[in-house]
Amino acid sequence: MANFILDDFKRIFTGDNPLSKIIVANVIIFLITELFGRFIPIVNWFAIPGDATYFLLHIWSAVTYMFLHANFMHILFNMLWLYWIGKILLEYLGPRRFVAIYFLGGIAGGLLYSISFNLLAAVGSFPMGGLLLGASAAVMAIVAASATLLPDHRINLFLLGPVPLKYLAIGALILTSVLDFSVNMGGKLAHIGGAALGFFFVRNLQNGKDWSVPFYSFLFAVRNPFIKKKMRVVSNKKSNTGQRQETATPNPSASHLSDAEHQQKIDGILDKIGKSGYDSLTETEKEFLFKASGRK
Repeated sequence: MANFILDDFKRIFTGDNPLSKIIVANVIIFLITELFGRFIPIVNWFAIPGDATYFLLHIWSAVTYMFLHANFMHILFNMLWLYWIGKILLEYLGPRRFVAIYFLGGIAGGLLYSISFNLLAAVGSFPMGGLLLGASAAVMAIVAASATLLPDHRINLFLLGPVPLKYLAIGALILTSVLDFSVNMGGKLAHIGGAALGFFFVRNLQNGKDWSVPFYSFLFAVRNPFIKKKMRVVSNKKSNTGQRQETATPNPSASHLSDAEHQQKIDGILDKIGKSGYDSLTETEKEFLFKASGRK
């Protein structure tokens, strides 16, 4: 039986569905925190602290805080919203943009919380808690992005029937982030930051600007700081006379491509990463992806 369970987890984490991976990761980390949080200060290490100096010393918390939750109801509602709305966004925008919206939304919410906390602290006001944790900002980014992309898509709600996504998103934002703003002010500001990111991500995408490109370019730059960006020389082709000729690989910036062809090539490279990992790319593809984020 244990082998079957391990095989199920292996299929989830080696598959192409980031929604399942994020939900399972949240659940596993919640269980670990519940079991060992009394003995190890997990929350203090990985939640976003209010103090700006302490935050800069724990900069990883801008990402890790999204996987921590205060209690069972906190994670339950976050994961239910993520599953219900996330599968819609995943279907229409694909895995790579889904992941970008989720993490960028969470980061945006965390930064808005940190900035607001320190601005208010500077004037002698401390209306927020000292730590921020939870996936709510990232989930609100998914909800807002889905409603912006598909405002009239209807979801059947118990007792209410079919409700357009735009009204569902507005209602969720009001109920969780606007009403009684004095309670959990820091968390509600994070919700607003996440929702704003989701909205502007899709608006920019509709205008031809894909924020997932610089997002992945940054991740690859952090992961592979020593990638060589130079033209390769291939000398394995033979001329008609039998002599070997040196052929330079075309410039991967591909300035001759139209905007549509350029975006199509980016999509192909990112899809390849999603299926086979970054290491499966050729040096030309890696360089093209890095340069793509700076293309005007």
